[in-house]
Parts: sequence; C-alpha cells; structure tokens
Amino acid sequence: MGSRWGWLPAVLGLLGVLTIAVAALLPATWAAEKENARLMELQPAPFAQVPASAESVNDRVVFGDLPDDVERFEPDGDFFFVTVSAPEQSLLGWFAGRDDPATTLLTEEDKFGVRTPSQRREAALQQMRTASQEAQFVALTAAGYEPEISLGEVVVQEVLCAEIGDDGLCAEFFPSDLAIDPSDTILEAEGEVLNSVEDLSAVLEGKEPGDIIELKIRRPEVGVLDVEVELAASPDDPDRTIIGFRPFDTRVVTLPFEVGIDTGRIGGPSAGLAFTLAMIDELTPGDLTGGKNIAVTGTIGLDGSVGPIGGLTQKVSAVRQHGVDVFLVPASQREVADGNDELRQRLDDVGRGDVMIIPVATLDEALEALAELGGDPLVPVEPLDET
Repeated sequence: MGSRWGWLPAVLGLLGVLTIAVAALLPATWAAEKENARLMELQPAPFAQVPASAESVNDRVVFGDLPDDVERFEPDGDFFFVTVSAPEQSLLGWFAGRDDPATTLLTEEDKFGVRTPSQRREAALQQMRTASQEAQFVALTAAGYEPEISLGEVVVQEVLCAEIGDDGLCAEFFPSDLAIDPSDTILEAEGEVLNSVEDLSAVLEGKEPGDIIELKIRRPEVGVLDVEVELAASPDDPDRTIIGFRPFDTRVVTLPFEVGIDTGRIGGPSAGLAFTLAMIDELTPGDLTGGKNIAVTGTIGLDGSVGPIGGLTQKVSAVRQHGVDVFLVPASQREVADGNDELRQRLDDVGRGDVMIIPVATLDEALEALAELGGDPLVPVEPLDET
C-alpha cells in the first residue's frame, strides 16, 4: 500500500510549485479590488503602495565655491529621507501582502490621478523644485544668512471647482477648465507679459464675470497656445473676478552663496523638512542629530511649517527595515492626530516597537525634538559682511 501512494507527495509538491509559479505571473486584478471614492464603485487594484527606501540626505547637499567667511561643518550623524513605491502587483504578491499593514492597494486612479502623464510629470517636478527652494530659504535663514525671495512665473496647479455636488465631488468646474490644464504656464494675458501672479491680478482689475480674455500659454509636450477664457466671480469674494485656478508657488530664492540639493529621481515635496535640517546641520557648528541617524518626512513652508505627506505607514516600515530608530513626521498627519488611536496603532505595529515616531508641526519643534534626543542646539552664524 505504501509503495502504491508513494508518488502522491511528489505530485502534490509539484502542483504547489506550479501554483506559485502561475500566481507569480498572473496580475493581481484577478482578485484585487478597491473602491474608487470618487466614483463610489469597486475597481481593479493592479498596484500596491509599499515601503521603498531610507537614504541619507546629507549625501545630496551640494555646495559650490564658498566665500572665505562661510564655513562648512561635518556632522557625525545623518538625516534620512524616506520614499515609497507603487509597483504593479502579481496575484502572488497580492496574496502574500493582503494582511500586511504596510501594503495599500491602489487603483489606476489612486496611482495616476486624472491627469495626463505629462501633467503628472510636470507637477511632480514643479513640486520638487518648490520644495528645494523652500528648504534652501528656510535653512539658510535659520542658519543666520539672508537669502532673498522673488516672484516667479504663473503655472497652473489645478482648475478650481465652481460647484460641489451632493456626493461631495465636483459637479461643475470654472469655465476656464475648457481652456487651461494643470501644469500650463500662462505667459501673457490680454497681450501683457506675465512675470508673476501679481501681474495677472493687475490685468484682471476692472474685469467682470463673464468677460472673455485672451491668454498665451505654454503646455507641456504641446507648446505655445493662444486660448480664450471666460472669467468668473470668486466663490470667496463675489466682487473679485478670477480665472478660476490655483497656481503653483513658483517664487524664486536667491542665495548668498551656492548650495543646492541633488533631488535625483525624487518626486514631490515630502523631503522638504529633511533637506532643511541637513543643510542647517552642515552650515552651523555642533551636530543637530547628536551623532545619531534620524529619519525625517514632511513638507516645509517658507514660514517653517511642516506639512503632511502620503504613504506614512509604508515610510515607517522603510525606516525600520533600514535600521533607523527615530522618525520625525508631520504633526498634521491624521495617523498621529489626537483621537485616531487605531491609525496610530497601525503605525506602531508596522514599526514593531523599533521606531520612535515624533510628530512635529514646525522647524522649531523639529529642532527642539532633536535637542531632547541629545542633539546640539542650533547656533546661527554671523551674517555675511556686505561688500
């Protein structure tokens, strides 16, 4: 009897191997679905947001030729910025990660939104340029230097919604939606060359809702276009006439000496606070980290405010996997807000007790947290002499 069924374990083992191999080749959409909140319907979820990396920011701070009276300091510890990725998932990957709190299923719209590929690329680059400029301005100001800031060109971030429907989604956009798209640069309005949003506001002075104006725009991968736009009343101030879009912050920072950030393939502004702290640490005496490795995420505003980011759960996992045990995160994240005990517990579960998560709302709070961990306090340098 034993010899008659001796082949069964081998066959079952072979079937198991074949099943795993097939599952590794089949797309996750055979089983993975997620609700599209905008459309309120289940959709295939071919992607998953997962932890990616934690990399040293200090290695990406690049200095040019510094004046004789500007000293650069070598810190003992490093600040780390943290990234996530959203690869396409196989059926096997979905099955293995379905209960992993550091894995979040994504639909096509979750990953790509409703913008075109060129619009997404331009938006990410613009956000990264803005994040770098803001980090430079805030860091050098905190370090005791005096960078200058000036207005930049007019770039469309998004067209505004004119009316919200009963389902909470946009029922009607402003009329300008027919003529302009996200990432368009508005070069001229009514024949007037625009150097800033203020220039555009001056052109709109005296205009009425319903008026038609001519714009010259530059559209990524298309070129320069002449379009006509119908103006509308501002929803916040009916006496003010607007085009109906939100611009990117394109202000330009002029630095007293050459320092930059090698952003590489980083997209978006979430490394802003990390960049700021790394530059301060290299431009001031002492060691902000106290010789430790500190992971940091969060946008940075020109006023030093720290803004929220996406993928925090995955970033906590990436920090733990890379052996960093302190993580500064935005206090405005809903995961760390008071009352969100379940979301905070999820972060702690992902960190497995190995990551100390410290919420901060401003640069000053981040510096205070670092000092409490044993880092040196910030000592600004003397301003450069005027020549």
